[in-house]
Amino acid sequence: TVKQHVVRKFLGLISSHNIPVYLIDPLILGLVDKDIEQIRSSPDGPSPECKYFCAPRDFTTFALLDKTWKHEVGFFRTAEKMGFQWLKIMNKDPRLDGMDDLSGIEIPLHYIFKLASHAIHLVVFYERNGNYLWHGPLRLKQHMDRKFVPFRKLHFGRHPGAYEKPELLLVSIDDLKVQIPKNPSSFLKEMSYSRFLECRYREARAFFQLYPDDASLDAVDFRKKAKSLLHLAALTLNKLGVKFWLSSGTCLGWYRQCNVIPHSKDVDLGVFIRDYKADIIPAFQKAGLPLKHKFGKVEDSLELSFQGEDDVKLDIFFFYEEDDHIWNGGTQAKSGKKFKY
Repeated sequence: TVKQHVVRKFLGLISSHNIPVYLIDPLILGLVDKDIEQIRSSPDGPSPECKYFCAPRDFTTFALLDKTWKHEVGFFRTAEKMGFQWLKIMNKDPRLDGMDDLSGIEIPLHYIFKLASHAIHLVVFYERNGNYLWHGPLRLKQHMDRKFVPFRKLHFGRHPGAYEKPELLLVSIDDLKVQIPKNPSSFLKEMSYSRFLECRYREARAFFQLYPDDASLDAVDFRKKAKSLLHLAALTLNKLGVKFWLSSGTCLGWYRQCNVIPHSKDVDLGVFIRDYKADIIPAFQKAGLPLKHKFGKVEDSLELSFQGEDDVKLDIFFFYEEDDHIWNGGTQAKSGKKFKY
């Protein structure tokens, strides 16, 4: 089929230039995931007929790690000789857009390679501080051909995304050798909540002009401890498969000043009560965070506090869903008074 032919040509193109790409197409990975055991165990692929790359779709999506290739002119010349038309989408590099810099340097975020009635969407991933992979949004500049491909049908690019670095596996599917995430189902799950929100650096700068940042040793020390506690909490909850979010003062700090509020003295997380698991307490204790308080009960106003290093504690608030609102309960440690937010 045209689709398989275009994918074959594209894989030939990138291997001739030693560019390591991996498949992130959700439609194909969804099909591959159903047969993953069979695909892993048979080096030549499961069956001779075209089952995966012939599935109906307008695009096939691949990922490329920016640091693994040089932007060679020769690569695009070869693509043109092979009959591909291509489009490069650039945008601002957010890694420079920190608190001190708004240089607006642009980097390549997406490439589209079109041949006949099929197109390859190549998403460029960048490593960001914190050891995760980031891809940018796909925004067309004014002079670009909006009919080049049906852009609305793309699976990536509606907004920026962040992902763990995947372990890759070389497999043979439909007689084509291709790298895929070793665990396609967890990649697909990650995709559903991968939307990335950039910090509001400009607003944070304005905030600090009004209220200069606390740069005392105590503040620096607390922020360091709070961030390492947050890191440990994220690892622990992710291992359990419990979804969580930044809550209360921790969320406010990120939103208002792109940092931890130095006088807050704790780290706040929110979790829906439907995601509560009995293993949460033992998992945190095993991670070296003993339980300090437990308020409320699972059916009403549950709140857990764990003791981090020194005086920094981790508070996990559980949220309850009603028909038209969400609430969480709080208990004042000294008086035992209960509050509902």
